[in-house]
Amino acid sequence: MPELALANGTRLPYELKRSSKRRSIGLRISEQGLVVSIPQRLSLRELEALLYSKLDWIQQKVQQQAAAKVPALSWQHGETLWLLGNSLPLYLATDSRNRAISCDGSRIDVRLTNISDSAMIKRRVTQWYKQQALVDFSRRTELLVQKLGLPMPPIALSSARSRWGSCNSKGEIRLNWRLIQAPPHIIQYVIAHELAHLKEMNHSARFWAIVARLFPSYRDAEAELRQLSRQLHRID
Repeated sequence: MPELALANGTRLPYELKRSSKRRSIGLRISEQGLVVSIPQRLSLRELEALLYSKLDWIQQKVQQQAAAKVPALSWQHGETLWLLGNSLPLYLATDSRNRAISCDGSRIDVRLTNISDSAMIKRRVTQWYKQQALVDFSRRTELLVQKLGLPMPPIALSSARSRWGSCNSKGEIRLNWRLIQAPPHIIQYVIAHELAHLKEMNHSARFWAIVARLFPSYRDAEAELRQLSRQLHRID
């Protein structure tokens, strides 16, 4: 199946249909993903140029399709949350004061004076996720960057809707805090991807060779991350 390289470094597979009766290119977002219908004689180079000219539209529509399938969190007792690939129930209990969130590996424990305030619960759980993310991502980055023989880069969290990570020309790494919900190997892949940009600020063959050195099964991780995307974005 052909793939389209997205701006965030992931790849979007699409179904390609050729027809001798078509005179124009058709783009459609189905439940299975992007479907591209083209005239029989259209070259792949021409197709690729058009797809990249429509990249913003494609990404927006794919995200809308994905979001439409995922029910919003209700932030009620017993709601399923995720941490490092593990599903954990949200445990809510009334307390005399708002206490720090804790997690013993079996549940995410939230004790507040008012457990009916879903906005407060969401805000505190999100803040807790970000705290866990920064510690976890920093540790993983420190271990991976040693393989490149580079110093530890500055790490910051991102809340981007369409990117899992980024690396700027100053060598600063930003990682989406929602990744803390994903299995560890997915986090490892995203970090490896961004660290490779410290060597190659592009997506050339040299870049992917660096990614492969840091995380050999990166293609599998990319595909899995696409499948997890809707789940990870349940917390908006």
